[in-house]
Amino acid sequence: MRVLLVEDSSKLQERLRETLDGLPGVELAGTVDTETAAVEAIRHERCDAVILDLHLRRGTGFGVLRELARHASGAPVVVVFTNYDLPEYRRMALSLGVRHFLDKAREYERLPGVLEELRDDRA
Repeated sequence: MRVLLVEDSSKLQERLRETLDGLPGVELAGTVDTETAAVEAIRHERCDAVILDLHLRRGTGFGVLRELARHASGAPVVVVFTNYDLPEYRRMALSLGVRHFLDKAREYERLPGVLEELRDDRA
């Protein structure tokens, strides 16, 4: 399973790369840190899942989600991974098709299990 990482923190990018490297059958498809780069990477890279931060260097994860919703057919599974676990953000993300919504501070340790579940669902 190929995963695109959309995250603006270089420290967290590195930590997530290490997490992904430790998961059999999961490959990092790329890392981007802006809304525009994320939309382009999703269009041009074959990825099965996206780990998506909501607050990016330029733009937002919601802009990425809106673009994915316009082309729902064949869109990758999205896991929102954010420091902004606000009820209104969660509702909006879920309405735009997000499968999982995780808080970075409280639920980091859940991410590998979520990715393994997505990988196994594809098999």
